[in-house]
Amino acid sequence: MKKWKTLLVLVSSVLVLGGCQKATPKEEVKDDKTEETVLYVTRHGKTIFNEMKKVQGWSDTPLTEPGVEVAKELGKGLKDEGLTFDYVYSSDAGRARETAQLVLEELGQKDTVINESRDLREMFFGKFEGDLDEVMWGQAAQTLGYKDEADVKENLKVLGLEKITDAMAENDETGQFETYAELRERIQGQLTDIAKEVEEKGGGNILVVSHGMAISAFLSDLTDEDTDRPLPNASVSKVIYIDGSFDVQSVGDTSYIE
Repeated sequence: MKKWKTLLVLVSSVLVLGGCQKATPKEEVKDDKTEETVLYVTRHGKTIFNEMKKVQGWSDTPLTEPGVEVAKELGKGLKDEGLTFDYVYSSDAGRARETAQLVLEELGQKDTVINESRDLREMFFGKFEGDLDEVMWGQAAQTLGYKDEADVKENLKVLGLEKITDAMAENDETGQFETYAELRERIQGQLTDIAKEVEEKGGGNILVVSHGMAISAFLSDLTDEDTDRPLPNASVSKVIYIDGSFDVQSVGDTSYIE
């Protein structure tokens, strides 16, 4: 009888201890805290076509010496701010890729993978690719009832890039010119996909190297700031992504290169 009582006590003790362990699962508690998902969207450094004032969308030319220097200065400026990048993206244009490489070298991150995307390309300017800026802008000016390139650029804030580039598209009888709305849909879609994927991985800093018109189109309906003004080479537009929405912190910021 004593043996049965002893066995009963042991079984009861095991059950009680087991229940206590289940009630306090401290080791199962997980830290769900994540970093912000922050995009640093920058325009590439100055190129040969920029220097020659030629139309450069899907056409491509290398960075000039000043273009290389400003890309390096951007890297130094970002480093001085204590920034590092968990993910890096660029358009598949050589000028964007080269800019990204130079920035990463200055940051001490030259082994970081650069993810290239055609959806981060500049606007496709159709038949005007490689032509002089004054030809494309001049024809658009006349379509809009203005004198010339200088005249329409003086009224840029009034007209807006979308209206001007739509006028440029009207003058491309090949029908290949990409509209501003098409460009905006393309780049917003790509950057949303990138930001969403990074957020799902826990967030982090993202360097994106793209192009002037493309960045303006991306930001155009996300902020009240002026996105129709020309964005300087190697300028940075900082955008935070939270639960499917973009919060624009700055547009065309040149403080990193100054």
